[in-house]
Amino acid sequence: MFYREAGDFKTSYAADNQTFPIAFDRYRYYMVLLIGLGVIPFVITDYWANAILIPFLIYAIAAIGLNILTGYCGQVSLGTGGFMAVGAFTSYKLMTAFPGLDMVTITLLSGAMTAMVGVAFGLPSLRIKGFYLAVATLAAQFFLVWLFNKVPWFYNYSASGQISAPERTLFGIAVTGPNAEAWAKYLFCFAFVFVLAWVARNLTRGSIGRQWMAIRDMDIAAEIIGVNPLKAKLTAFAVSSFYVGISGALLFTVYLGAAEVGEAYGIIKSFLVLFMIIIGGLGSIFGAFAGAAFMVILPVALRNFFAGSLGWDPALATHFEFVIVGALIMFFLIVEPHGLARLWSLAKEKLRLWPFPH
Repeated sequence: MFYREAGDFKTSYAADNQTFPIAFDRYRYYMVLLIGLGVIPFVITDYWANAILIPFLIYAIAAIGLNILTGYCGQVSLGTGGFMAVGAFTSYKLMTAFPGLDMVTITLLSGAMTAMVGVAFGLPSLRIKGFYLAVATLAAQFFLVWLFNKVPWFYNYSASGQISAPERTLFGIAVTGPNAEAWAKYLFCFAFVFVLAWVARNLTRGSIGRQWMAIRDMDIAAEIIGVNPLKAKLTAFAVSSFYVGISGALLFTVYLGAAEVGEAYGIIKSFLVLFMIIIGGLGSIFGAFAGAAFMVILPVALRNFFAGSLGWDPALATHFEFVIVGALIMFFLIVEPHGLARLWSLAKEKLRLWPFPH
């Protein structure tokens, strides 16, 4: 009785083709927006913002981007951390070279620059795929990290090699720098997540998304029926890299404030985002959010439980945290390879029939 489609009829094609055609899904979506915009900004604290909410929003953007490339188009990538570094260093150069440029423009330009770099490194996907493409993108990861480490121009010839985000305001309110309030940084990231998730949802449901999925399912058959593999694969790399670049820029400017490319955007970051879409569910926008929430919240909860409640040594608690997270990743791969999105889909199927036997 909780989740029903019966009686939820439509009188136009536009109504039937809307993003959330089922009323329950729409109301749930509106409720999330209401809480995100009308409740959280007024009760948010620095701890909740820095430990959970802002990392979740930023990684959700990265997970959506990688899911577009891997989940929808079937192109494996292990270079997410390197592409995030492109967005971070682009935003840093724009912030230092153009002090009057607003943060929205800086973030969007960072995503655009990352999209161009992603297309360049996506060219091998026209001839190779699978494991070989993963190795090619892994090479891109190491090359980009090496480039940002070895060319002093990217970090403005700083002796430490570290980049720091200067303070920037939006509508007179600081969103970067030490004086930025937690609620301002949260709303700034929330706005990007809302717009980018809406765009990704509609892209994957349109003709471009169907081309991506045709390439993913069988590229030869897709080409036979008229899908241009060059256009489909490169647009997937471009859109995915745009999202990943924006997440990298936000991670540097809003969340970290200062970063060193090897530590903040190394190979660990690429695997972290990859685990998010595997656990959340490939080929699902909701799965990107679920995976990001899982990989952000679970380590914090385990750390607080082991080090806070049980009083363990922080180093020992960190080791156990890695063990448990790794075990859960293997559990999902074995028991439910389609991730949390599939579990949510099964739950909705059961709610459609409850309380009747099934």
